[in-house]
Amino acid sequence: MNDILVIGSLNMDFVVEVPKSPLPGETIIANKFSLVPGGKGANQAFALGRLGARVSMIGAVGNDEYGKKLIDNLKLAHVNTKKIFKMNDVNTGNAFINVDKSGENSIVVVSGANEKITKEFIDNNICYIKRAKIIVMQLEIPIEVVTYVAKIAKELGKIVVVDPAPARCDLPDELFSNVDIMKPNETELQTLSGIKLNNEEDILKGAKILLNKGVKNVIVTLGANGSMLVNANGYKKFDALKVDVVDTTAAGDSFTAGLVNSLVLGKSLEDAIKYGHIVSSIVVTRKGAQSSIPTKMEVSKYIKEVGLVNE
Repeated sequence: MNDILVIGSLNMDFVVEVPKSPLPGETIIANKFSLVPGGKGANQAFALGRLGARVSMIGAVGNDEYGKKLIDNLKLAHVNTKKIFKMNDVNTGNAFINVDKSGENSIVVVSGANEKITKEFIDNNICYIKRAKIIVMQLEIPIEVVTYVAKIAKELGKIVVVDPAPARCDLPDELFSNVDIMKPNETELQTLSGIKLNNEEDILKGAKILLNKGVKNVIVTLGANGSMLVNANGYKKFDALKVDVVDTTAAGDSFTAGLVNSLVLGKSLEDAIKYGHIVSSIVVTRKGAQSSIPTKMEVSKYIKEVGLVNE
């Protein structure tokens, strides 16, 4: 039995290092190009595996070279990939990522096989939901499937964690009401809540809109400013570790993985958030998506080196 089930996307990332993000109509010369295994679902599953969690993934790739590489890479992190299906009629999902010299990125996704996940697909693999303690999802597969899984998982008494990216303003209320933890960043929270976020008070207002829709806990990640937990008990801020940022790709995914891995080990939500920050602080000092994610041993070593006690 696997403790954690990730249901989500797998993409091959086409990563381009650029001096700056191009303006509309502007052509710039890139510094470097590379292919990196990615997709928010696969990133989170890979990170969970690297952190020592027992994790399975449900998803889809094309029956092509990229799909094979994505599955093989997950296996290296000891992720159960038996329910990642190869589709003959569609290509593996792709993401085109510009990373500027400050480490910030912009991403365009072509969904490909990720769009082929259906409710029937979930029904045929319901045993994986029944066996898991925590279900982790994102929004790079059809929204109706994410909503369907959340409802089933809550009926089965599971913890449902949703990383609402890419964010959209038309998510059904039924999804919110079945989510235990939703983890938007500031931009995503602005889209989900429909209000402009200019300060901490606005962030609280936005998070409370999600709470009023039924989400139990909202964790807003704030980049270098840390994160904020908002729930029925109030709110609490958490500081990010100060590091030299190289590339923010997969930072949010690794935060989610660190959070979920801690929860499945019985840690409190606050301690889980702190561990998520530790993992993501390592990731942003490295280039790439899955290639930047540390092992459990590397995280433990880092914690000791910087004098932290959260482990």
